[in-house]
Amino acid sequence: MAAEPHLTLDDIREAAARLEGVAHRTPVLTSRTLDARVGAEVFIKCENFQRVGAFKFRGAYNAVAQLPPEQLAKGIAAFSSGNHAQAVALAARELGTTAVILMPEDAPRSKMEATLGYGAEVVTYDRYTQERTALGVDLAQDRGLALIPPYDHLHVIAGQGTAALELLEDTGELDALVVPVGGGGLIAGSAVAAKSLHPAVRMIGVEPEAGDDTKRSLESGSRVTIPVPRSIADGQVVPSPGEITFALNQRLVDAIALVSDEEIVEAMRFAFERLKIVLEPSGATPLAALLSGRVENLPPRVGLIASGGNIDARRFSELTGG
Repeated sequence: MAAEPHLTLDDIREAAARLEGVAHRTPVLTSRTLDARVGAEVFIKCENFQRVGAFKFRGAYNAVAQLPPEQLAKGIAAFSSGNHAQAVALAARELGTTAVILMPEDAPRSKMEATLGYGAEVVTYDRYTQERTALGVDLAQDRGLALIPPYDHLHVIAGQGTAALELLEDTGELDALVVPVGGGGLIAGSAVAAKSLHPAVRMIGVEPEAGDDTKRSLESGSRVTIPVPRSIADGQVVPSPGEITFALNQRLVDAIALVSDEEIVEAMRFAFERLKIVLEPSGATPLAALLSGRVENLPPRVGLIASGGNIDARRFSELTGG
């Protein structure tokens, strides 16, 4: 068996120091209405207020900032459905380098336009017939660029873990932390931070029903690949968990809850009407899991990472207006 990737609380604290003054320290929101609805005290880490509108800036900047000057001079590459694309584009701009981003041709227009707006070059592909990792590797090699993957990279994971580190600094010990799962980077970094500080905390991941690759993988004991999922939670539609992220999550994640697209929409609506925040579908899945009772035996004090709010007004209206 391969050794587990080495990631420590110190790595996450070093990432936090690197991000200080660059990333936002996002607020923690509470709601008596939500607490009464779910039967627990809930603390929402609002990464929808992060730069680029999602937690992804944390990991992207932490990874790009550690590249040697000679590589920064050549540029960087990434592949992403949207939020990591924007994050890498902005990190490149902040650190004085250039970025080429591989994005699915059906990526949300607002995310593609934002990526271009940060100064990146965008190359598109068909996510249902082409394999993005291979395309991204080839693109980076052909152009001599450093590839910054969206989750399967220790520096990226360490950066993402700073969200949970900040949350716990603000709230104190929590009984559970509920985190959306796509490739697994956010929950892996969060779990390293949370369980290093409070070993008894329950780490609960949330996936859309159509994209349950991590749940299946944890149940089988090895990485499972599924057809590319079709869900409104576009940031979570990956066919399999990352190699590094799965190795960490296999040890640290306690449970995975699944939510339907309908439950995600209801959570987006609740967040807008009662919490007065805008969440994109992927950012709303942990809230959906709580509101729909998908987390069994919910303990008294629960943290929730609302991972992003990148959705344009028209799409938000289409989903929540009915």
